[in-house]
Amino acid sequence: MNELTLYLTAIPFRKYYELCKPKVVYLIIFTAIVGMLLSTHGTVQLDLFFFGTVGIGLAAASGAAINHWVDQRIDVVMERTHNRPLPQGEMSSISALVFALSLGAISMLILVTQVNMLTALLTLMSLIGYAVIYTMFLKRTTPQNIVLGGAAGAAPPVLGWAAMTGEVNTEALLLFLIIFIWTPPHFWALAIKRKDEYARAGLPMLPVTHGVIFTKIHILLYTLMLFAVTLMPFVIHMTGLIYLSGAIALGAGFIYHAVKLYRTGNSDEHAMKTFSYSIFYLSVLFVFLLVDHYARIFLREYFV
Repeated sequence: MNELTLYLTAIPFRKYYELCKPKVVYLIIFTAIVGMLLSTHGTVQLDLFFFGTVGIGLAAASGAAINHWVDQRIDVVMERTHNRPLPQGEMSSISALVFALSLGAISMLILVTQVNMLTALLTLMSLIGYAVIYTMFLKRTTPQNIVLGGAAGAAPPVLGWAAMTGEVNTEALLLFLIIFIWTPPHFWALAIKRKDEYARAGLPMLPVTHGVIFTKIHILLYTLMLFAVTLMPFVIHMTGLIYLSGAIALGAGFIYHAVKLYRTGNSDEHAMKTFSYSIFYLSVLFVFLLVDHYARIFLREYFV
């Protein structure tokens, strides 16, 4: 056993676990699973479901760990991130990088050998999009970073769909579009609260470069656009009335928070409530997609 292996094994497991941003990864895995389940109208193929979930989850964890490695100097000056393992000196930079790359390699091996090449390629593109294009370049160069980089975070339902079917169709792309439009108002609400920290770190987040009120206007505009986009699954007959009622109720709630946030003017009041609601919104919206999907299958099977 060489010196690096000894060092890696000496670091508590929970520190590696923290590198994976588990809360974010769990949401990614959940949306990928929803994509898998929505792609099938019968029995789920369990081997593809299992290996697809593991492979996509490991790739997401790899991207999160690479993000920790790239941002470790920025994390030191931000209150939200200064307690992470690397800024605290609880592990070396090389240990984090080896761990991150190992997760990525294992995920690709699983997806190529146990799922299909399309899912592996799309997952690799998503990983590079987040860990390299967004984290290393967009995040540091443009206030539209989260809009341009949002494609990587919106990919999981498409990855899940591809894992089960070996293809990507219009319905899968619509799931992608929902998360893609959801990402800016979700993140910008947090960025308003953390504006001063991002400014200290030298990151051109929208509230830093264009001001809080400008950002709040864009949050409201994106929220209205999101409301329209979430009606499209019903319009194309992908979903039924159960989903439609949920999308309308949840969308109205998001618009309410966006309007209330805008009315607070130049302060960060209500920013974190909007951020928290956005997470609740996406999770429950995808639950409605699943409930509607299986309710329609049940009705077709037993009443049609």
